[in-house]
Amino acid sequence: MSTSPPLALPLLDLSCFDAGPAERAAFLDELRRAARDTGFFYLTGHGIPGHQVRQVIDESRHFFALPKADKRAIDMVYSPHFRGYTAAGRELTRGKPDWREQLDLGAERPALNPPPEAPAWRRLQGPNQWPLALPLLRPMLIAWQDAVTRVAIRLLRAFAAALEQPEHIFDDAFAKAPIQHLKIIRYPGLDEPTSDEQGVGAHKDSGFLTLLLQDEQAGLEVETAHGWIGVPPLPGSFVVNIGESLELASNGYLRATVHRVTSPPAGRDRLSVAFFLGPRLDTTVPLLPLPAHLAAEAPGPATDPANPLFYEVGWNTLKGRLRSHPDVAERHYADLLKARA
Repeated sequence: MSTSPPLALPLLDLSCFDAGPAERAAFLDELRRAARDTGFFYLTGHGIPGHQVRQVIDESRHFFALPKADKRAIDMVYSPHFRGYTAAGRELTRGKPDWREQLDLGAERPALNPPPEAPAWRRLQGPNQWPLALPLLRPMLIAWQDAVTRVAIRLLRAFAAALEQPEHIFDDAFAKAPIQHLKIIRYPGLDEPTSDEQGVGAHKDSGFLTLLLQDEQAGLEVETAHGWIGVPPLPGSFVVNIGESLELASNGYLRATVHRVTSPPAGRDRLSVAFFLGPRLDTTVPLLPLPAHLAAEAPGPATDPANPLFYEVGWNTLKGRLRSHPDVAERHYADLLKARA
């Protein structure tokens, strides 16, 4: 009788957070260790029904099957808010093109149209671009974004409890208008012209939490002290990882981990739906007052001279978008680039 290979990452059940005292305590201990040791884990018990998961995968495939002209009509270069379609090879990770096509979305909020003297990050808020050929995509993805936001906020409160903080300590930073960044992503197989093994290059996520839904095709890899490990799809689960802002908030106790995606083999593609939760653009990442026994184990956040981090959420977010999408930066932020030259 065949058995499935053991999972390389911890598997946590979020429903245990609201269970009895023993189950809750065990869950918080597992959560704290998973976030500290690897910064990645599988999450079940999230409460999102299977039919909604299948719908978001199916509708995402319908989007990527559209003619190129329909996708390019909502190209990200038309949006100062970094919303819309990006063709394979046009987003950069550490200066190298990623071989994936994607649709970037956020919360549906009106553009602020700030005056020239306002902080440039205020231009990030604004509406999404939607394909006219798929009218059902908009309500389906907005409903999905609402669902995963609820899961992420619930998980963030579990992290607060695991660090012996009040459960609602982050609520002010996420009130009214948190960063809700959704990407539906297709990684083409290696047989497509000019394709390359870098589906997305090695990087850390910048926000608080990432919740990733994978289809059946593997490709995600996480860097550990023992080298790179694969994170195969697990039906019914999200892959969760810590972002750099949550590492900052915990003074390095919680770990943002380097990860990447390799391109699928010839004749296959990979679909994933990534959700990134971050505080409001106008906030500063709070530094948690860890109790002494946890503070003693917090090494401070990692530093990278090539990618300095800011506690100011708006500037940190804008920095990352400008680096990843230079075509959008040149079209909509030329004044900022000129000032920094």
